[in-house]
Amino acid sequence: MRAVLALPFLAFATLALPASGLVGPAQAQAVAAAASDAAVHRLAERLSRLAEDGLDPRWYAVPAADLAAADPARFRAETLRAAQAALTDLLLGRAGPIRGRVDLRRDTAAVPLGAWMAELASASDPATVIDRAADLPPDARALKAELARLRALAAAGGWPRISGNTRGTLEPGTMDAARVPQLRARLASIDPGLVEGPAANNPLYDDRLLAAVRLYQAAEGLEPDGRVGPITWDVLNTPIESRINQLRVALDMRRAQPAQPTERRIEVNIPHFRLHLLEGQRVVQDMAVIVGRRDRQTPMLNVRLTSVTFNPSWGAPERNAREDLLPRFRRDPAAMQAAGYRLFQRIDGEVVQVDATQVDFSNYNRNHFPYFVRQDAGDRNALGRMRFNMPNNDDIFMHDTPDRHLFSRGQRAFSSGCIRLERPMELLSEALSGTAGWDRARADRVLAGRATTGATLARSIPVRLHYTTTIVEGGRVVMRTDIYGLDADYARAMERGTPQRIASAEGGNARGAAAR
Repeated sequence: MRAVLALPFLAFATLALPASGLVGPAQAQAVAAAASDAAVHRLAERLSRLAEDGLDPRWYAVPAADLAAADPARFRAETLRAAQAALTDLLLGRAGPIRGRVDLRRDTAAVPLGAWMAELASASDPATVIDRAADLPPDARALKAELARLRALAAAGGWPRISGNTRGTLEPGTMDAARVPQLRARLASIDPGLVEGPAANNPLYDDRLLAAVRLYQAAEGLEPDGRVGPITWDVLNTPIESRINQLRVALDMRRAQPAQPTERRIEVNIPHFRLHLLEGQRVVQDMAVIVGRRDRQTPMLNVRLTSVTFNPSWGAPERNAREDLLPRFRRDPAAMQAAGYRLFQRIDGEVVQVDATQVDFSNYNRNHFPYFVRQDAGDRNALGRMRFNMPNNDDIFMHDTPDRHLFSRGQRAFSSGCIRLERPMELLSEALSGTAGWDRARADRVLAGRATTGATLARSIPVRLHYTTTIVEGGRVVMRTDIYGLDADYARAMERGTPQRIASAEGGNARGAAAR
């Protein structure tokens, strides 16, 4: 349980916890004299249902109902103590700081924790205070309804895991006695007819099953082509417990949310592979993006877009050169040079260009490759025709790409960490707005000229790269795969919790609330 060290309550008596950690009978009477025994029982019962809010009742040592008969004063004291700790988590968020998650936002100083605690202390029915606090996070009701649905499904056994060859692709129209019946059972929630009567064991991937697969793929943000490949198999086999934890994380991430910014800004949601350019709450642009692979993750960042480079060259990072480009040089060095790739080596302190066709690449591997690689500007350049610069220590930027076909994919974690843009020219038009001497016509001329040119923006734009797998659109919960495992990390942080230290209260607002 997260310990509450001191709780000043406006005009109410301050609750000081004894060394034992228990609230004594006198304190219990002073803190909640307005609450009847029945109301305290209702409070204990409500705390036992904190799982519906994404919390775990075991974190708060909620007393068992039989303690009320054996020791009523202790039951009251322990119930109130549990309620105070749970209320703190419901208002301020359970999880503490997580390394690298600069995208997580809380404004605990804006939460009037002292006033809430005072209300809990004086309420005739304190369970209603817990109810109201639990419904505060944005979209809480929709998220909790989906959490209840998945918990009920889990209690009934969850969904079946598909075994066998889940690395190979199952094509529509094929016969597969091992995988097709399992796929039917997995998608029976979409179409119960898939498992009715003889259909249950039908090994043919028929049109009815194809329709269910396409519906499932579309709902999961996958390419709805009906081909069941490794990505679709992995999503199908996501344990229901993982989805439940994603909803719990979504609820906790929304607690103590700061006011939404009103300025123009860019937000990139990594697991949804989307970029939004926003003016206040209005979406000005919405486009698909490609983000970092699992082994080369896009970091969470709060930065500013400051300039644009037209016709950029690309200095390949060392890891890309060793792991990605070396095998291609080994296969066809002449083709690599034709694609604009240049090889350089440092000799006697000088960097000199090397003819790739004269190098025996079989002598090198990913652990030994003494060359630098640069790709000339051009249509085949890995950065495309423009780079959007946002200074940061991770050398991450947004850019165009020649690989336009990848935007048709559902899951788009293909890059080495940078953000590839579906419609870079549209973002460019917005970014250059107000920059003297620059408009779309000039940008087109510069791009056509092929020379590397830069433009500094008159107004830099805040950019937030964030990781939010679960969103609510039109009242509907939309979940995406926890591609980097960051929701799983957050769920573990919720298990650990964060000790709260309430330093003082003025006007009902707790200040110095939490070291986060």
